[in-house]
Parts: sequence; C-alpha cells; structure tokens
Amino acid sequence: MKKFFADFKKFISRGNILDMAVGVIVGSAFSTIVTAFTNGIIMPLIKMLLALVGGDGLDSVYTILHGVYTTDATTGESVLDLTNSIYIDWGAFITAIINFLIIAFTLFIILRVAMRSSEMFKKAEEEAKKSRLTKEDKLELKKRGISLRDREAVKEYKLEKQKLLEEKAKLEAEEKERKAKEDAINNPSQEQLLKDIRDLLREMQTDNSKQVKSAK
Repeated sequence: MKKFFADFKKFISRGNILDMAVGVIVGSAFSTIVTAFTNGIIMPLIKMLLALVGGDGLDSVYTILHGVYTTDATTGESVLDLTNSIYIDWGAFITAIINFLIIAFTLFIILRVAMRSSEMFKKAEEEAKKSRLTKEDKLELKKRGISLRDREAVKEYKLEKQKLLEEKAKLEAEEKERKAKEDAINNPSQEQLLKDIRDLLREMQTDNSKQVKSAK
C-alpha cells in the first residue's frame, strides 16, 4: 500500500502532469473567452450581414426532418415546435466551425510568438555565454596585467580569443579532412575499388587503341 501511494505521489508530482493540468485550466478559460467572442461579436455581425441579404441569421439555418407543429394561442397560426421536432441544425454546426477556426488561429499566433521568443532567448543566451569571461580568462587577463574594468582591453582580448578559436576550428577541420583522405587511400571502400578498377581498364583500353593505330 505504501508503494502504491508513493508511486501515485511520484506520478502527480511529475512536471508534465502539472503542465497538463495548467494547460487544461487555461484551455477551459480560453474556450470560454472564444465562445463569448463568437456569440457576442462574430455572430451578431454575421446575422447583420445575413439580414442585409434577406436572411434571418444562423439560428434559422436548419433542415427539418420531422416537424411537429403547434397552434399559437395568440394568432391561431400553426408554428413549428423546434423542441419536439427532428432537424439538422446547420447554424450550430457553422458556429462550432467558426469557434474552431478562431481557436486554431489564436493558438497558431501564440505558438509562433512563443517559438520566436524562445529562439531569441537562446540566441541571447549564447551571445551572453560567448561574452562572459571564464575563470581561465580572468586569470589570463590578470597575467597580462589587464583590469576587468578596462573594457577596451577586455574587448580586444575577447576578439583575440575569438580569432584563435576560429583558427583552431579551421585547423581541426583541415586535419579532419586530411585524415578522411588518408583513410580513404589506406582503407578504400568497395565502391572506390570498383571505380579504380574501372578507371584502370579504361586507361588500358586507351593504350591498346593507341598501339593498334600506331601499328597500322
């Protein structure tokens, strides 16, 4: 039993579970905002546009499958009873699509901004790491008699260090390429061997053709 509760505590304490709970709560609140925005702003605008072209709005967009009619006590006219009728509510379906598009577009914008912000933070962090002086740098500056307050001297030291690092990276790349070429020569692949044999056969064929022509 203790192991069961320990595993349960470990489960609910995991970061992704907490993130999911926060996401569900924020998502529910966001869904309420979108529904209010759709019903309070978007739908009245759509109804107004439909009214301009002679429609009654999305509330009247439905297809009756089985209609139940009642008599209006005031006018005596036969009125469709939507509560007891069977019908396809196209207006509710269109409203749900509008809600989905608004939510999807808003999430797309939020994720796009979040990803760009994350990239900016990463770049800023990398730049900060590059410009940050390590313990070795401080010792080297101390050996050279350069004060950390002397920004110009520190900047020149950083530029010199960056240049040395670039040269070192270039030399390492050249050394890596040289070793790759040596490995290709000392340990040729099957494909390389076939290529060499093909080139050798072509050279021999060319030499034979020249000898035949010279003999003629």
